[in-house]
Amino acid sequence: MPKKRVLVGYGIDVDAVANWLNTTDGSVQNPTNVSRGIYGATVGLDRLLTLFSRNSIKATFFTPAHTLESFPEQLAKVRDDGHEIGLHGYTHEYPSTLSAEQQKAVLDKSISVLTDFCSKAPLGYTAPAWSTSRQLIPQLEEAGILYDHSFMHHDLQMYFAPDNSHSWIETNNSQSADSWMKPMGKIKSSSIVEIPANWHIDDWPPLNPIPGRAGAQGFVDTAVIEKLWKEQFDFGYREYDTFIFPMSIHPQVSGKPQVILMHERMIEYINQHEGVEWMTFGEMAKEYLGGKIAGAKVEGGADR
Repeated sequence: MPKKRVLVGYGIDVDAVANWLNTTDGSVQNPTNVSRGIYGATVGLDRLLTLFSRNSIKATFFTPAHTLESFPEQLAKVRDDGHEIGLHGYTHEYPSTLSAEQQKAVLDKSISVLTDFCSKAPLGYTAPAWSTSRQLIPQLEEAGILYDHSFMHHDLQMYFAPDNSHSWIETNNSQSADSWMKPMGKIKSSSIVEIPANWHIDDWPPLNPIPGRAGAQGFVDTAVIEKLWKEQFDFGYREYDTFIFPMSIHPQVSGKPQVILMHERMIEYINQHEGVEWMTFGEMAKEYLGGKIAGAKVEGGADR
């Protein structure tokens, strides 16, 4: 059998208080939810740093600038332990809900805060809630960002993200059917490396209870999630000689005792496989750009 090469890493969204404050319409947040964010930035973050230290793992911490400015001593631990710190908005704003001008203002402010804190510019970005926009990739290119972790054209291979200039038409039942019966436009690649996002390798949806929100009851047995993650890893290991396995987690979720234990088992399981290399997402992107690992090409659409 050909020799395997598997790049594995954790992307940690240090949302802390920011995601709870992102109410989008200025409505007041419940202080108990704010306390959950504080837990994530303190207790949860410390537990994950201990987990990574014990397993000699360097990870990528996607950090809203609000988190960094609100908990600088905690994020200094991340920086000083040699982990990567990436972009994740200022107050976890969803690009899909912002104007192009608002998106650029948030991106510029976030880059400035992270650059000052880390004494170097950030390499990567992940959209809050993976809720993207048409302008996102072009703005990342303009800002000199190396990679993104927000799109889902693939799940186990890196690729160059489409620039989102391709057209598509949503159905509108108030119009004639002829108005929407047209193919999607031709996809064009950007210079941004995409490290694919994947809701099925994310701790937030199944393990984070949000009372009153459908699909977020949060009490899924970690054994179910562990099995799901392992099956995705097993499929990649069977089908590809080289692939990536990026896991997306949150300190206020994965910092819980039962989830820490799940991660301990996942790390042990993954490490049983030949060819596994743990690294940051920035290191993955550099491997792809350097031609050291294969990836995928996203194609589709029609000339119009």
